Amino acid sequence: MKKLLTLLICVISMHSYAQQTFTSGGKLKLEQAIMDVRHYTIALNVDFNQRSIDGYTIIDVIMAQPTKVLLFDLLDSLGVREVLVNNRKQPFEYKDNLVRINLNDKLPAGKASVKVIYGGKPHVARRPPWDDGFIWSRDSTGHPWMAITAEGTGGKLYFPCKDHPSDEPNEGVDMIITVPKDLMMAGLGLLQKVSKHGATATYHWKTNYTINNYSIIFNAGDYTVVSRPYITVDGHTVPIQFYVLKEHAGKAEHHLDIFVKTIHEQEKYFGEYPWVKEKIGIVETPHLGMEHQTMNAYGNKFRYTKVGGEDYDGLMHHEFGHEWWGNKVTSKDWADYWIHEGICTFGDCLYVREFEGQRAYIDYYKNRILPGIQNKLPVVMGKDIDEEAAYNGDIYPKGAFFMHTICYIMGDSLFYPALKKFVTSPQYTYDNLVTTDDVEQFFSKESGRDLKPLFDLYLRTINKLEIHIRQMPDNKYLIRLQNIGIPLPMDVTTDAGTKRMTVDGKGLIVGSKTMPVIDADTYYIKKITIE
Repeated sequence: MKKLLTLLICVISMHSYAQQTFTSGGKLKLEQAIMDVRHYTIALNVDFNQRSIDGYTIIDVIMAQPTKVLLFDLLDSLGVREVLVNNRKQPFEYKDNLVRINLNDKLPAGKASVKVIYGGKPHVARRPPWDDGFIWSRDSTGHPWMAITAEGTGGKLYFPCKDHPSDEPNEGVDMIITVPKDLMMAGLGLLQKVSKHGATATYHWKTNYTINNYSIIFNAGDYTVVSRPYITVDGHTVPIQFYVLKEHAGKAEHHLDIFVKTIHEQEKYFGEYPWVKEKIGIVETPHLGMEHQTMNAYGNKFRYTKVGGEDYDGLMHHEFGHEWWGNKVTSKDWADYWIHEGICTFGDCLYVREFEGQRAYIDYYKNRILPGIQNKLPVVMGKDIDEEAAYNGDIYPKGAFFMHTICYIMGDSLFYPALKKFVTSPQYTYDNLVTTDDVEQFFSKESGRDLKPLFDLYLRTINKLEIHIRQMPDNKYLIRLQNIGIPLPMDVTTDAGTKRMTVDGKGLIVGSKTMPVIDADTYYIKKITIE
C-alpha cells in the first residue's frame, strides 16, 4: 500500500516541478478549427552523435471549408526546408513554434495531404519525465539509449501537427524511423518491417487506432524483446511485448508475471484491453515512466513492493491504466484532465481493494489519498485550458476520491457496472472524446439521481461538503447539509450503531445518548460544524 502513495507523489511531481517552456492545447486556433486530422506518417533518421533528426511528416487532413492558410504546430528548435500540399510546393513561414502555409491557390474543402520536410536538433529534456524532450542517454554497457516524453508539450516537440487534444488522427499513424543497426527501435502499434542498410536499420511501426498526440513517440536502445501471449477477458489473444535492455533480460519474465496480474485486475474493472488488434507493450526507458498507447514507458528499475503479499509495481500499474483513461477515454479539453489522472488513480486504489480487501481499500482513502488533497485550486478550471494551466496536483487524489464518493452514493452493485459501461461504450471512447459534463450526465443517469451539484462542488470549487450538527433536547440531534441542494446518503453512527441515512438541507433528526459521528469511514471530503 505504501507503494501507491509513493506512486501518487511521483506522478504529481512529474508536473509539479516541471519547468515547461511550451504547452499543449488551449483555445483552438481558427485555422485549425476547420481541420480534421486523419493520419500522420512520420519518417525520420535519428543521428545519435549529433543528437538530431531529419526527414519528413505527412499530415492527411479533411478540411471542413476552403482555405488559403494551413497552420501546424512545431517547436522552432528545428528547421523546415520545404512544404508540399497535395504534392505541390507551397510558400510557408516558420516562427513562434508554428508552420504557417500561405497557399498559392485556395485549397478546397475535403481531403488534403501536407508534407513537411524538416530536421535539426529537437528540444532536450533537462529533467525527464518532469519536463519534455528527447532523452539522449547510454545504458550501463555503453550503448546509446534514447526516449521521448511529450505529455505537456505535445507532439509538436518533434513533428508538425495539430497540437490540440480535441483532434486525434482517426486513421492512425505510421512511424518510419531509422536508427543505428545495433539498436532496436520500439514504437506504437504493430511492427510492419525492419530494413537494414549499411550501418543503419529502418523500423516501420503502424497503428490503425486513433491515438492522442503525446503518445506518438518512439524509443531506441540495446533491447531484446521478451514476449508471451495474453488471453483477454473477452477471449482474444494479444501479444505482450517487453522491450527490455539486454542487460536486464533476466528480470523480464518475473516482471511480466507481475504485469499479467495488473492486466487482469484492470480488465476486471474497466473491460477488455482496448488495443487487442495490436499489442500490449512496455519499453524500458532512461526516465521514470509515461503512458504511451501500446508501448508504455517503464523506468522504475524493477523496484517492487508488496500488495496482498506479492510483488507489485505501482508505477507500471498507473501508466498501464492510462490505456483506458487517457488513451481509450480521452478528454477533448485539458480542462478535464482529471478524467485521465483521477480515474486512473482510482484504478490504482482498486488494486488494493482487489488484493487486500475492502477494509484496506477504505483505510487507504482515509489515510493516504485524503491527506494528499491540497484544495488550493479547483480540479476543473473552465474551458479551453492548456495542459500547463489545467494541471494541478489534485487531479490525481481529489479526482480519485471523487470517484470513491460516487461509488459510495451509488453503491457497488450500481457503480462498478456503470463504470465499466462508460469505459466500454462507443459513445465515450476511441474517436469520441469526452468532457466532465459527459461524465456527470452519464453517472446521473445510471444512478437515477441528479449528481451535477456534487460534480460542481467537488470539481469546480475548492469547497468541502458542509455538514451541520445541532444538539436538541432529549438526546436528539439535527443533522443537515449546508452547501449542496441534493440529498445524500451518509453513514451516521449513534449509540445504537452505524446506519446509512439520507441527509439533505432540511435536516434529519436522530436520537443518541452520544454525539453522532458522521461518515466515519470518510467517503466525503467534508467540514463538520457542531452547534
